[in-house]
Amino acid sequence: MELALILLMLLIVVAIGAMKLVDQGMAFPFKRKTTLFTPAEQTFLKLIEQAVGHEFRIVCRVRLSDVLQVRHQKNRKQANAALSRAASRQLDFVLCDKQDMSPIMAIDLVHSQGKDGYKSQRDWFVSGALDAAGVPHARIKVKSGYSVEDIRECIETKLLPYRRMQQRVAQTPTHNPPRPSRPTRPLRSSKAAA
Repeated sequence: MELALILLMLLIVVAIGAMKLVDQGMAFPFKRKTTLFTPAEQTFLKLIEQAVGHEFRIVCRVRLSDVLQVRHQKNRKQANAALSRAASRQLDFVLCDKQDMSPIMAIDLVHSQGKDGYKSQRDWFVSGALDAAGVPHARIKVKSGYSVEDIRECIETKLLPYRRMQQRVAQTPTHNPPRPSRPTRPLRSSKAAA
């Protein structure tokens, strides 16, 4: 009986020691990053905010699956595969409507520095998915010397279809047109009188 009690206490001590090791950083080996964005991303974000920040909200590092949804399809396996691929892709910036936060345009930065670069090769899945959903996609090369006007011009070029749609919506009357005054029920019966 005493041996069992000693073994039980030894087991408890070992368990407590194991928990202490896990709590001291073994399970969560993280530390805070010094910056959230690279210097190029910070500079570009400031340029976008100056160019169109008054009109749109700018959301950074958004998964493609957060911007798009899969159309209703009979082939469930194909829809799940497309959604999985979209979840693994990331957009650098998304311009959203300030009122309802609907995505208006996607922007990706293209870094050509280094061996492979960052998004230097066009991702045809991302481009095709955004085109199919009707979301404009701009790929802008990172370089120094961009002005606010350069960025605004690039964005406005991609937003031409959105601007046309806005004009059509603005031109359509928002109130109900007056109906012609006529009776809402028959004045006399269509049956012959008996």
